[in-house]
Amino acid sequence: MKFKAEIDVMPHDALLDPQGKAVTNSMKTIGLSSIEGVRIGKHISLFVEASNEQEAHALVDEACKKMLVNQIMEAYHFSLSVAN
Repeated sequence: MKFKAEIDVMPHDALLDPQGKAVTNSMKTIGLSSIEGVRIGKHISLFVEASNEQEAHALVDEACKKMLVNQIMEAYHFSLSVAN
């Protein structure tokens, strides 16, 4: 079976997010001062071939831990769906 994973990776809340801070500050200069606390992360989509959803979950989790996410600085979560 083929599954599609949608992975969101964000910096840990306790860490400074320089990109997010720069965007938050820029919001004020374009008249959007009510927007604050911007955090910038990344979104990853991938397909995985697995015999069932549990196996697909394990494979995606392993990919996140081994390559896609710096767990010291980032947190992640993902969802799986059956790919068409």
